[in-house]
Amino acid sequence: MAAYYTYLISSLPGLNIFSRPPFSLKDFFAKCKNLIPENDFEILYAAVDQESYSLGGHSSSSLKQWADFEVTLRNELVRARASRKKIDPSKFLRLPDSPQAQIVHVAMAAYRSVSILESEKILDQARWNFLDGLILGHYFDFEYLLVYGLKLKILERWDKIQSADKELLLNTVV
Repeated sequence: MAAYYTYLISSLPGLNIFSRPPFSLKDFFAKCKNLIPENDFEILYAAVDQESYSLGGHSSSSLKQWADFEVTLRNELVRARASRKKIDPSKFLRLPDSPQAQIVHVAMAAYRSVSILESEKILDQARWNFLDGLILGHYFDFEYLLVYGLKLKILERWDKIQSADKELLLNTVV
């Protein structure tokens, strides 16, 4: 039987894409540390803290689906970049490689975008939408916490991007 974390999840504020995160990942982990079992906490911490393509070995079905989605998205970006450079993409692809029409479309839209920032927005919007699909039917269980942490990671990344000193970055590059 799945464990339910009604109190913890009901105390978490809602998340909206490209808005400021209500708190940091560090604070999220602190909230979860004493309210969920140690085993679940370790899985949650590893899933949110690591790169997505290295998550395939966990037992959570949502986590496996997320890792497969992320690998597929990155593989499509590899294919797009390799075709432009006229090289064989097969040595850069990761398994499982299961191309899907909507992921191919997202990858091509991001690749064709003139702005790097706009490309990242397209990719993160697709990630967010996929995560929304993962939590359908999950309201107070571990899967919800897992998706919440992954979404918070996306928000934290965008908060760093939006608060970066653009003039300093430009001067560093130039």
